[in-house]
Amino acid sequence: MNRPFLPRRSRRHPVSLAAQCRTANGLRDQGEISDITAEGCCVRTSGLLLRVGMRVVIRPQALEGLTGIVRWISADCAGIEFDHPLYGPVVDHLVRLHATFTPQPTPQWRAAG
Repeated sequence: MNRPFLPRRSRRHPVSLAAQCRTANGLRDQGEISDITAEGCCVRTSGLLLRVGMRVVIRPQALEGLTGIVRWISADCAGIEFDHPLYGPVVDHLVRLHATFTPQPTPQWRAAG
């Protein structure tokens, strides 16, 4: 199943969020969501062998399972496209609770003198 490269619909938000990942054949592993958008996430697992096109259920800590399909694999990370986009305020809430980014320092401007 080849899909043309499409630009992201939403900005990625870096997070560190524990999640369980389950494949369609019932294999499970604990993992971590490292970034999230309304349309999908990047999940890192160590014990599951995921493949592009595989159906999965991702269950982030304190949320119901999110069904989706593996769109890409890189080492122990997989990009998951959700079957149904998350509600924007849910994404915002998860980012507020689990953000991993470090704000960039504000430049110190000096007056010439």
